[in-house]
Amino acid sequence: MEIAIYAKAYRPDSIDNFIDFYNSLHMRYLASDLLNEGLTPKQISDAVVRAINVAKSSRMSIREHFKPVFSSINNEIISDCKLSRLGYCLVLMNAETKLSAVGDFQIDVLKKYLDTTS
Repeated sequence: MEIAIYAKAYRPDSIDNFIDFYNSLHMRYLASDLLNEGLTPKQISDAVVRAINVAKSSRMSIREHFKPVFSSINNEIISDCKLSRLGYCLVLMNAETKLSAVGDFQIDVLKKYLDTTS
């Protein structure tokens, strides 16, 4: 029996893998959690794209807040996105505004912001 030795090609990625693992520890939300708020998969997908664009334009580290994953819902495998708290809030803030959960969230955020700045 031979002992497997990892080639040098794996070493440069080890730091990136560790950083991704560390970041994922702080991602406690899934985009699919928004299904419980009444969003459709299409609305969630669109909101995630908009949230990532906001993060990019704000020069945020995308990999700290968004991580593509696969989830199982009702015995089906779906593409999902693991989110940090900030990532989850960005997705919810950029979701379909006709939904009361989204509107309520946006109003709540603005009220809290205005309370702290006045």
